[in-house]
Amino acid sequence: MKSKAKKIVAFVLGWQVRRLLNKNDVAVVAVGGSIGKTSTKLAIAHTLSQHYRVNYEKGNYNDIVTIPLVFFGGRLASLFNPFSWLMTFVRNEGVIAKKYPYDVVVLELGTDGPGQIKQFKSYVRADIAVITAITPEHMEYFADLDEVAHEELAISQFSRQLLVNADLVAAKYIQEIKEPLTYGIKEPANYRLKNIEFSGDQASFEIYEDSKQLLKSNHQKITEPQLYSVTAAAAVGHLMGLTPQQIDIGISSIPAVSGRMQQLEGLKDSLIIDDTYNASPEATRAALDTLCRLQAPQRIAVLGNMNELGKYSRAEHEAIGQYINADKIDLLVTIGPDANKYLAAKALERGLNVKTFEDPVSAGLFIKENLSPGAAVLVKGSQNKVFAEETVKQILANPADASKLVRQSGYWMSLKKKNFKT
Repeated sequence: MKSKAKKIVAFVLGWQVRRLLNKNDVAVVAVGGSIGKTSTKLAIAHTLSQHYRVNYEKGNYNDIVTIPLVFFGGRLASLFNPFSWLMTFVRNEGVIAKKYPYDVVVLELGTDGPGQIKQFKSYVRADIAVITAITPEHMEYFADLDEVAHEELAISQFSRQLLVNADLVAAKYIQEIKEPLTYGIKEPANYRLKNIEFSGDQASFEIYEDSKQLLKSNHQKITEPQLYSVTAAAAVGHLMGLTPQQIDIGISSIPAVSGRMQQLEGLKDSLIIDDTYNASPEATRAALDTLCRLQAPQRIAVLGNMNELGKYSRAEHEAIGQYINADKIDLLVTIGPDANKYLAAKALERGLNVKTFEDPVSAGLFIKENLSPGAAVLVKGSQNKVFAEETVKQILANPADASKLVRQSGYWMSLKKKNFKT
């Protein structure tokens, strides 16, 4: 019944989006990929806002029902509340009847399994599509990485120009795309970040278009994973006609995003890197690299389960345990069954100081008791069986900063209380 209701709602919303776009001259930028979609979407929207009127959703409206709501500025109603959906459809008709107040719509396209990306083809026509990465994701639903690539590359069926992360998308997949543009840091790319220098909580860098320097910029509180979002935003801005000055202002003002390498003040003048929204192998490695780069008398890594890896879970957790730099991480704290069983065991073999916990609150209280002044603490994990944002909450210098964490609504807090004491 729920599936049938969703199909009906998606059909009506898609019909309304097509009519809206046929009536108005609106550019669409779509962001897909295994990791980094939300941060990249927000970075692009912020940058384009220096010149265009941009419509986007700050949260995770990224499926077949919620993406149409972004175009109309609507909110998600219950699939079993026909009156609310009827009102949504009526409000959308009001938007269609008027001149659309935006020049650009920036979307995030998500997938949990095969065949979902191509569904957007029924109403999305992207002028530019960005693929942030093709890495292991939702592997309980995908046979292998080739199947993930096939799913993510389906965005090319309804996009005029593809911009692909050359560092996080294997060359064999890029070769499947007709006339792609690329961006990156490590590998040669059409848009490339070079000469990166970190100093405290700032990074300076240069962005090149092929061999030509496009701009030199800096950003406060930037980390390695976020540099990809900056590069993608600069590339999209350039492709859409922004001047280097406008791009520089835009990327310099990209805000922090909850649960995505957000930096918070911890107890005892410690620095917390809050990356608790989700966890995948590639993103976890990048976050660990950031922690190891920071100058601190004590470095603590809190790593929760990387969920939805299916048959690859053991190998991927063990690989992270093997990847951790034992010379630079003073304490590793793990949360969740596979992190505790596989990641922790491999890290112990390599001589790391490891503590395992079944719930995030206990992990946070332990860190609170063992935190050195000026420490740097990385906290990363998926949601179910982990909810590592509750670990962060235990070591915040200002308890009011809990409002900056992910999954703090009444719905999420009630769900957490069923699993552990918050």
